[in-house]
Amino acid sequence: MKTNGPDPGTRRGGEVRLMFSAIAPRYDLLNHLLSLNIDRYWRKKAAKALAPEAGKLYLDLCCGTGDFALELMKREGVKVVGVDFSEEMLRIAEGKRSGRSALKLAAGDALSLPFKDGSFDGGTVAFGIRNFEKLEEGMNEICRVMKKGAGFVVLEFPHKVGGVLGPLFNFYFRNILPLIGRLISKDSFAYTYLPESVGHFPADEELKELFARCGFELLSFRKLTFGIVFEAAIKKR
Repeated sequence: MKTNGPDPGTRRGGEVRLMFSAIAPRYDLLNHLLSLNIDRYWRKKAAKALAPEAGKLYLDLCCGTGDFALELMKREGVKVVGVDFSEEMLRIAEGKRSGRSALKLAAGDALSLPFKDGSFDGGTVAFGIRNFEKLEEGMNEICRVMKKGAGFVVLEFPHKVGGVLGPLFNFYFRNILPLIGRLISKDSFAYTYLPESVGHFPADEELKELFARCGFELLSFRKLTFGIVFEAAIKKR
């Protein structure tokens, strides 16, 4: 059946950008509601894994409405640049910034970042890399703008949730979540696209191999909340 949204198998950037722009006003509400507020915990854990240091500059890629960037800035003296391809998301992030000069926001495409080589001391991307039109190209671009030895943390939904709770979560993720998302966001496709895009995402071992090809050393790879999400800590070689 043909839909009005982007094909999760191709993830064409312009179509995905329009989709996220359309749901921007309800994005935070749905993130907290659909995750039962556990998304806040995931970001705290990922920020702790990155361990940003005062006086250093960090990239928050696919920053959306800015929640992860603000979590990083809870560490005194940390500077963050949040980048997203949706200007509607960035407008909401700007409202949350509340004049914090240490947080800069910029519109940009993950496949062609508007920064010089080696610009950042580290970075993060939360629930964004599965939307890259070309995943390997995007990871190479992240590597380019990181300094040598810079840490980077990826937070994302895995290709598959296993274990005892796997069948229950997968039913919720593919049936209940899209229904709630559609009712609240008024978007007929966005929250159907979410589980479908996860289904097209590389499996764990394939993803680890991709990180290595793109110039990163894997420091840790762990599942959170019964495997619902994974946190990958990597470092530029």
